[in-house]
Amino acid sequence: MSTAPEPPREPKPALVFDDPLDQPDSDDTDRGWGERPSGDSAADLRRFLDEKPPHHI
Repeated sequence: MSTAPEPPREPKPALVFDDPLDQPDSDDTDRGWGERPSGDSAADLRRFLDEKPPHHI
């Protein structure tokens, strides 16, 4: 009866006891909330005029 050597085990992940509220969340940034990267002012004006409701003429 032969026994094969055991494969090396991966180390278990360490437990972290830090305060999770100290780390910024993805919701804490403006990314993904419709914010566009800053560009030229002509493009900003064009976007403003395109998105202005008709009763604000």
